[in-house]
Amino acid sequence: MIVGTAGHIDHGKTALVKALTGVDADRLKEEKARGITIDLGYAYSDLGDGRQLGFVDVPGHERFVHNMLAGATGIDAALLVVSAAEGIKPQTVEHLQIIDLLGLDRGLVALTKSDLATEDEMLERMAEIETLISTTSLKGAEIIPVSAVTGQGIDELKTKLLALGESRRGATGFARLAVDRCFVLPGAGVVVTGTIHAGEIRVDDHVLLTPSGLEARVRSLHAQNKAAEVGRAGERCALNLSGPRLSKESVRRGDWVVSAELHAPTDRFDVRLKVLTAEKDPLKHWAPVHVHLGAAHVMGRVALLQGDRLAPGAEGLAQIVLEEKIGALAGDRLVLRDPSATRTIAGAAVIDPFGPPRNRRTLRRLAEVEALGASDETVLSELLRLETGFVELKRFGLARNLRPAEVDRLLAEAGGVKLGGFGLLDATLADARKDLVETLAAFHQSNADAPGLTPERLRVAAKKRWPADVFRALLDPEVQAKTIVVDGAVVRLPGHSLKLGARDEELWNKISAVLASERFKPPRVRDFADSYRVPEVDVRRLMKRLAKLGRVIEVAPDQFFLRPVVAEMVGIANSFGRDFTAADFRDKLDNGRKLAILILEFFDRQGITIRRGDHRRTAPQKLEQFGPPIAG
Repeated sequence: MIVGTAGHIDHGKTALVKALTGVDADRLKEEKARGITIDLGYAYSDLGDGRQLGFVDVPGHERFVHNMLAGATGIDAALLVVSAAEGIKPQTVEHLQIIDLLGLDRGLVALTKSDLATEDEMLERMAEIETLISTTSLKGAEIIPVSAVTGQGIDELKTKLLALGESRRGATGFARLAVDRCFVLPGAGVVVTGTIHAGEIRVDDHVLLTPSGLEARVRSLHAQNKAAEVGRAGERCALNLSGPRLSKESVRRGDWVVSAELHAPTDRFDVRLKVLTAEKDPLKHWAPVHVHLGAAHVMGRVALLQGDRLAPGAEGLAQIVLEEKIGALAGDRLVLRDPSATRTIAGAAVIDPFGPPRNRRTLRRLAEVEALGASDETVLSELLRLETGFVELKRFGLARNLRPAEVDRLLAEAGGVKLGGFGLLDATLADARKDLVETLAAFHQSNADAPGLTPERLRVAAKKRWPADVFRALLDPEVQAKTIVVDGAVVRLPGHSLKLGARDEELWNKISAVLASERFKPPRVRDFADSYRVPEVDVRRLMKRLAKLGRVIEVAPDQFFLRPVVAEMVGIANSFGRDFTAADFRDKLDNGRKLAILILEFFDRQGITIRRGDHRRTAPQKLEQFGPPIAG
């Protein structure tokens, strides 16, 4: 378990840590010279029975509260230190506020310098402290008189700290360590230290630094100040990292060392926010703030989601919008300080680390944020019953640091089914399928001469308008089950077919034979009209109708190719395996420069080819737009 000290300057935090561990946590020359803790100090107490306490000694001076916050978010229990000689002071109050805002409900109070106070003074101090903590997360915490000079109460304090239990940090998720120090050791290289918030990190693991995305390998590690092969959630670790672009300058306090699956830096997240009761004025919408999350300290603004002001002592939903990206996940605690960084004003818990930049105040979004605030065991059940009707499972798992198997388990327990990366309720899925079929049936009834709807028109015509990626996931199984048929560029019901009249069918048979024989240089509409003595407008109408069916493709005005031929020409363009010219393409098709250029310009418009000067190359992601490309 990691224990963090808290309290006013010169109330004996560092001396108490030394009495508990034998280690002087003041490590900087300036700290020694000035006699105060400026930055974070660390010490460990090995009890000899496999148990160990780690201590984070934080600064008590108000000027260094930002350093205190960097250490406070990595602790499991708080040790509030109050001098029996001086009693409660301003930083005692602010540190306690921070403990409360971070939701730390395990802790003790050490009444230090007890050898300098009378029994009556001690009783008075204890009564003051009980009143102070009575409205915070440390309500009911034991108060233990101690003296680092005489040793009074030190063993009792250590026993009471051990009785608080082990770290509660999650061991099942992917690895995540909050960096609070980075330095270089001669012969070793870059070393970062911090508390592992989740998962475990092993020697030789490949990790990423968030938000920079730098890659690194764990060469070696120390867990709780001892060489180890693995560091686990709840332990303080020092990681010796190596990487091609890694340096002391490329890593900063506030970065995260994470498994690759968790690298998702964000600059806006939705939170449940609580303003301190001691604040004199309400917190206003879009107020500038200092944001402390993990060991990170960045500037940001508070976008209130309900109203334009949040009164002192009140709670509400908000979105924190940052000036730069950091690592954040659901459940992370953060503390907000005023623009001048002179006082703590509010705290929050992250609900959605990937808040939307628009429509964040709509009723639909607010309902989603409220549902996201539920526990892992109930959140999917609540989300799946919202108007949106689906959950993007990968994003959900990432936001909460859940492995895929755990997401699948929670989905099953919520009564949901998995469909193409999304979770839906069975009833929702059945309604969606019925909606698609009924929408197509209604279209066929009112448009008997139309072949069907394009997928996008079907999506927007349905009663419930699904996002495009969810709609594709819903449509694909219907196509596979043949309840909906893909017919060229459109989709239709199996029983619907667009038949040509006898005259058009006869004309199409003649035209299609020519298109097949002259596949790379087919006649134009005017040529067919002249050959078969049919009005040009009738031929054009027929070909446009066949294009809607997906049988032909109009590559240029009045220049139609059979759809499989277009796929074949895509394959020929791709077969060069390099940049090619119009002349190269013309020679392959043997159809003349003018027609070859018309085809390539069509490919350019479709994104199948990318032109640079006189050269082109194919775009791999577009090769199957008209069917599987046939290599030329």
